[in-house]
Amino acid sequence: MVAIARQLLDASTLCALATTSPRGGVHINAAYFAWSPEFDLVWLSDPGARHSRNLVAHADAAIAVYDSTQVWGEPDRGIQLFGSAHQVAGPGANDAERLYAKRFPAYADMDLGGYQFYRFRPRRMKLFDERAIGAGEFVTAAVRGGGRLAWARTEIYREQA
Repeated sequence: MVAIARQLLDASTLCALATTSPRGGVHINAAYFAWSPEFDLVWLSDPGARHSRNLVAHADAAIAVYDSTQVWGEPDRGIQLFGSAHQVAGPGANDAERLYAKRFPAYADMDLGGYQFYRFRPRRMKLFDERAIGAGEFVTAAVRGGGRLAWARTEIYREQA
């Protein structure tokens, strides 16, 4: 599971981040992200953006990562992560910046002074990789300390006759 999760996070540099507003509405945002060996995801954003403001009120968030060039009807793959996120400061921001700059070397040449780093810490993830796991099979795992995964369940969806 760990190897598959790492491959899926490497499959795209963009993620879709879902947050909840103070009134319960949902918002989705695309962001470039980097990730740590512990499966934490980091991204850079404007603190005034809707998703950033939502995280102040509700830290719960979900992220989807997938290769958008996949072709319908061919084996699919992707990862969904569920957890919480917040803006990071101090040493945490320095760690996030190092992680981000490693994945995006051009970041060092940009002036993004008003932006801040955010960190997402997953509690669970759902993996689907039809070549590695099987067609229509989704594996859910709890995310433990140190990037360890603990299998929780497998859902199998098959074509109905």
